[in-house]
Amino acid sequence: MSFNSKVAVHFGAGNIGRGLIGSMLQEAGYFVVFADINDDLVSALRTHGRYQLTELGDRGRQIVFDNFTALHSTHDRDELVRAIASAELVTASVGVGTLSHIAPVIEAGLLARLSDTKAVVMACENAINASDILFSAIEKKEKVLRQAIFCNTAVDRIVPLQQTEGSIDVSVEQFSEWVIDTSRLEQPLDLPGAIQVKNLEPYLERKLFTVNTTHLAAAYFGQRSGHETIVSSLSDQEVVDQTQKVLRETSAVLKAKHSLSPVEQDEYVQETFARLTNPAIDDIVSRVGRHPIRKLSRHERVIGPAAYFAENLGEPAALIALVDAALAFRSADDGQVVELIQLLAQQSPAELAFKVCGIEHSHPLAEGLINVFDLHKSALSRKH
Repeated sequence: MSFNSKVAVHFGAGNIGRGLIGSMLQEAGYFVVFADINDDLVSALRTHGRYQLTELGDRGRQIVFDNFTALHSTHDRDELVRAIASAELVTASVGVGTLSHIAPVIEAGLLARLSDTKAVVMACENAINASDILFSAIEKKEKVLRQAIFCNTAVDRIVPLQQTEGSIDVSVEQFSEWVIDTSRLEQPLDLPGAIQVKNLEPYLERKLFTVNTTHLAAAYFGQRSGHETIVSSLSDQEVVDQTQKVLRETSAVLKAKHSLSPVEQDEYVQETFARLTNPAIDDIVSRVGRHPIRKLSRHERVIGPAAYFAENLGEPAALIALVDAALAFRSADDGQVVELIQLLAQQSPAELAFKVCGIEHSHPLAEGLINVFDLHKSALSRKH
């Protein structure tokens, strides 16, 4: 495979890969090499050679993208290594748990580079400092750092359930945001659609503790109230009230920790609610709420702000109520739901607070978490 233009290799050709990162890269003039393990998807992208992106809403656009190819991450490994060796950018939207699996081929490609210019590697995931997580899975770290710079990012675009199953065309909300930490770079990237900043943390936590926390709260409180979708959940005033209480606490954390403008943060919260109540981008609560163990981990969208609140602002009653709803979340095909139930049966509330949430017994958040875990453990014991 030879290239006549600037190249970006993107791992993850799914809806967010095509609908956000891949589209922004192509709009910036990059030839995108999608890498994925889905045989059917890779074959369809190669066969059709183009896909249509539809922005849902009154002012939405329809754009056709065709400046790409697709490789299978395993079957086409040698070709993928050569593509990475020639690329200016290497990006990923595969899920934070999959980053360690793609690290070896990224490492091989970077070590095969002959260019004097370093590649820029960015894991575009819903996790704090995902590129650092990816780098931690690299074995020959010193050699790789001679060939590449790992930049953390924050990304935001809701991709709803697609109406046409199996189609490579993708529908997305109009809103999109890709914020890149350029503190490790000597010069800005050639990505006009991205926001490039020297300090990513305020942007990353604003998005994670507002958009993702709101989405999750609507899912967990909504399911508990008998709703199956996010829009249905947020049409229920009780769910809205519970979710708004959570957002008041996370907003207080963001204002205190990052000195965010109260007016701008309140507007951001209002915009978030407007986005999530848009019927065009509705989603089912079982999908939004999936993987509760990961989402209840120490630096994620619930415990991250709850811990800061407990340390600096008082008792985060609404966020603890969200943990309570999370422990009641059920999804038949979610392995982490099953694992969480097993942990409740096997471990003490204090052990659960540490193992699931990373909170030590001495932490000011511990008492509230232990009480919630104790309630669910007792309820589970009564059932058996």
